[in-house]
Amino acid sequence: MDEVMTAADASARLRSASSPPSIIPSNVPLLSAFIAFAFAQFLKLFTTWYKEKRWDSRRMLRSGGMPSSHSATVTAFAVAIGLQEGIGGSTFAVALVLACVVMYDATGVRLHAGRQAELLNQIVCELPPEHPVSNVRPLRDSLGHTPLQVLAGSILGCIVAFLMKTSS
Repeated sequence: MDEVMTAADASARLRSASSPPSIIPSNVPLLSAFIAFAFAQFLKLFTTWYKEKRWDSRRMLRSGGMPSSHSATVTAFAVAIGLQEGIGGSTFAVALVLACVVMYDATGVRLHAGRQAELLNQIVCELPPEHPVSNVRPLRDSLGHTPLQVLAGSILGCIVAFLMKTSS
């Protein structure tokens, strides 16, 4: 059976044959997500300095804080897919559901786990030195995000996705 080549197939084949391979991937949603994550983590240096008046480079490698890098990542991913493929497809639907689950988890379960860790650390500090649990390393208490931190991360993700779309 003879195959029919459409104009779109011919155009895509011509582009792939004529353009040299690029070092930078051309997947705009993936790049948007990575850039939003990296920028959110970088901004945590400045938000920590503003809040605590000290530089803490370890904040770039930890979860929690302003803005939410998780929210920035999934929002940039979903918005970039929506801009690239439209909001009517199943790919956008999956990305949107993923973004909602991640942001809900950040303000719900992870935020409350962090608050419980703060309380447990305080209880352990008040134990007498001879208690077997008194020498336990403190739990990480910066796990989740406030709704404002999640909102800031999602706004950052939208901005990155729009900038990536206009630059490509």
